[in-house]
Amino acid sequence: MAIARDNFGQIEGRAVPRFTLTNKVGLVARFIGYGATLTELHLPDRRGRLADIVLGFDRLEDYRASDAYMGATCGRYGNRIEKGRFALDGRTYQLSLNEKHNHAHGGVKGYDKQIWNGAVADDGETLIFTHRAPDGENGYPGTLDLQVAVALTEANELSIDMTATTDKPTIVNLVHHSYFNLAGQGSGDVLRQELRIASDSYTPVDRDLITTGEIAPVAGTAFDFTAFKPIGRDIERVPYPQGHAENAGGYDHNLVLRGRPGTMRRAVEARDPASGRAFDLETDEAGLQFYTAAELSAAVIGKGGRAYCRYGGFALETQKYPNSPNQPAFPQPRLDPGEIYRHRMRFRFYTV
Repeated sequence: MAIARDNFGQIEGRAVPRFTLTNKVGLVARFIGYGATLTELHLPDRRGRLADIVLGFDRLEDYRASDAYMGATCGRYGNRIEKGRFALDGRTYQLSLNEKHNHAHGGVKGYDKQIWNGAVADDGETLIFTHRAPDGENGYPGTLDLQVAVALTEANELSIDMTATTDKPTIVNLVHHSYFNLAGQGSGDVLRQELRIASDSYTPVDRDLITTGEIAPVAGTAFDFTAFKPIGRDIERVPYPQGHAENAGGYDHNLVLRGRPGTMRRAVEARDPASGRAFDLETDEAGLQFYTAAELSAAVIGKGGRAYCRYGGFALETQKYPNSPNQPAFPQPRLDPGEIYRHRMRFRFYTV
């Protein structure tokens, strides 16, 4: 496995590094320091033909202008916090609001909009991104030191390991936000691609996509992916509360993963019957935000000048449950000094 480095542009005179990871089989992954973002992921189909299976842009300027979080590392708290408020040790914190009257993916200029330091580890096979988030940024308490370690193996496995430490009690929920299309980015919608998800329940939401605190079974609902199912089979049955229309007709919900959080286990199997491209996703997190990008349209021009479309990709965001700081029954995102936050993802790519 080899890692090459060049630059992807500059922001205010500061270079944004780009790293290309390649294994002997020919799988290629590219990351940039802006947002610790996965910008390209080239996989062969069953005939050996390569395609880039993640959505994104050719220019740094387009990543800066986009609010879609394509391929980025989001935080300090990925997903949504109701009204941007939470309480910790008897004190209420007010976060920045960037999704109507709520806080999403770390708020205004979250980690997806920051330049991370990037370097190749001494082993020559691991890419390390680091970033320091100051106390009070976007309203969060504590200085947070972050690291994202990326490795690609000769067995076609891509690992993304996120860690963080703090000097004050805080909350942390880092999220990787790639959009996948196994037929190739810009090739059309993903409705015929298939998923199997290790989940028997989900967390219902209100009209603002804020979790209600309920945990409901997936059986008999559009959220039942316990057996392989095309993404589009039940997409029109996804329930949204009255008054919410922005993403109606698509998935943007947290599924409760089987197994014990903190232990690695398989969360998702994804496959494209037409091309044969497939992957498994393992994680140690409690939940999975399954999102089908209903807001994408031909107005969004991606890599190679390709116009994207509604349902043009799907995101698999392993995570703590959304709004968990305000739902005591949910797994909690608290991090104290002396502790280490960890969130691991491992993709295994193959053909069927």
